[in-house]
Amino acid sequence: MARAIGDAHSLRIAPSMLSADFGHLADAVSVVEGVSDWLHIDVMDGHFVPNVTIGPPVVASLRPYSQLFFDCHLMMSDPGTYLAPFAKSGADLVSMHVEVGDSKALLKEAHDLSLLGGLAVNPETPIDSVFPYLDQVEMILVMSVHPGFAGQSFIPEVVGKVRDLVAELDRRGLSNKVSIEIDGGIGPKVVEEVVSAGARVLVAGSAIFSTPDPKGAALGLRELATQYL
Repeated sequence: MARAIGDAHSLRIAPSMLSADFGHLADAVSVVEGVSDWLHIDVMDGHFVPNVTIGPPVVASLRPYSQLFFDCHLMMSDPGTYLAPFAKSGADLVSMHVEVGDSKALLKEAHDLSLLGGLAVNPETPIDSVFPYLDQVEMILVMSVHPGFAGQSFIPEVVGKVRDLVAELDRRGLSNKVSIEIDGGIGPKVVEEVVSAGARVLVAGSAIFSTPDPKGAALGLRELATQYL
């Protein structure tokens, strides 16, 4: 059974496993366990994005090593086929791209499997593409890089999309129910901008795992972001 997100306005730090050492994933998780809220797990199929990463078996293997909320970002052309395996693996939330499939049906299927459901939006996709589903989601993931590879530079134009999403959620009385996550190039240089705009779940890969002290980097990101809430 997936765990509830809770207050959508709460700040959450979500280290991205895409930037961790895949040869020592459990060790990487243990380093950030006590200083993070979520674990962001990027799932790539080599079709929707030009890269292949991990799937349900790896998620299942990590579950015994962590009490963190497992946030699985499904960068897949056919996410529906894998929802049941992800539910069984111990995922808490699955985000599926609004650019693929029937979002309404996919969200219903996720909820039927006791998963929380999110929709992800690529940088070039208008944010209003997710508006029809705001009353069906627990989270909207705004991509601030083109999905597929770690280490890309933040695309500043997406900040306006976060502001527009906040405004629409406020207008519809959903701001307390839907979390806003941002993923891609997130680090100290852009924290003020994204948090001030309304993002509350910060996915950070290279800014955490590519540093000599991932635990300290995660703590520093939280301390910095808290200033702008």
